[in-house]
Amino acid sequence: MGPRRLDRLLAHFGSPDAALGAPRREWRDAGLPEPLTRERPDPARTRRIRDWLDDAPDHHLVARNASAFPESLDDLPDAPAALFARGRVEALREPQIAMVGSRTPTTGGRQNARAFARHLARQGLVITSGLALGIDGEAHQGALDVGGSTIAVLGSGIDRLYPSQHRDLAERIVAGGGLILSEWLPGTEPRRGHFPRRNRLISGLASGVLVVEASVQSGSLITARLAGEQGREVFAIPGSIHNPLARGCHRLIREGAKLVETGQDLLEELAPALRRQLEALDTPAPPSQANETPAPRRDPQQARILDLLGHDPQPADTLIEASGLTAGEVSSILLMLELAGEVSTLPGGLYARTSQA
Repeated sequence: MGPRRLDRLLAHFGSPDAALGAPRREWRDAGLPEPLTRERPDPARTRRIRDWLDDAPDHHLVARNASAFPESLDDLPDAPAALFARGRVEALREPQIAMVGSRTPTTGGRQNARAFARHLARQGLVITSGLALGIDGEAHQGALDVGGSTIAVLGSGIDRLYPSQHRDLAERIVAGGGLILSEWLPGTEPRRGHFPRRNRLISGLASGVLVVEASVQSGSLITARLAGEQGREVFAIPGSIHNPLARGCHRLIREGAKLVETGQDLLEELAPALRRQLEALDTPAPPSQANETPAPRRDPQQARILDLLGHDPQPADTLIEASGLTAGEVSSILLMLELAGEVSTLPGGLYARTSQA
């Protein structure tokens, strides 16, 4: 059954549980062809899904009609009807940058991946990647190093972590406020054909894709191509002309990817897209009078950080200590306030309120 028919079932029944428990007649009423109404879900597989969901409070099934489902995936022609998630599902709708690259990177490639991930996570971006060995793992770890959030998208069922060497990393991602994500049913083993499909979710979730180091045969170039087709920005880090793992990045740059040498290069390019995303998530409340300009809705944590900033510039460390929030939370709030024009960044890593705050 394809995503459109799954969407039809969800729209008709309202939830996966209701659809799975409905009799055959109601599937016909939902507009499914007669042959499909006879293809009832395997009871053992249905039981496995429910057992997994009941196993822990941070196990989620995010249907496409749910508020937690990321709007960025809605435009995909083959958008998943539902996502299995373990961890903090709110990360799905937060600003993201995808980082991908070789499974066998050079030492410099590993260092670049971790350094870029640290910088971008400090600015409040969620780092999204595929949990693979090499660049993916370094990107996830870089975000965790600074208390940031990271999302790992699997090419297997959510209970079949692959590769097995990254089981501990997956646990740290969840413990650190991140998310493990899969469109495949629990119990699904990793298969070669799953990973290109996984890649479309990695690029689709993010505002842009950064290719850190890749050969011309790397699957990371598939992710970059998908990102371009989805209207996302593509970035690449250049390398030595003698390094075979730089040639994929050089090809992308020749084809129009943006060359980046620092995390700040990337943030400057992404700022308009991030601002649009934040505006879409933060709709102003209606004015009380017809001629009154509505004030932007601000959550209590944003208001708290603005209060702590006061009238004098402050470093992030002071705000973290005074607020009691994590480094990742404060960085995310500062990014959102900066994109909203209420906070500005000053030399020396200081932050200050603007005149409109």
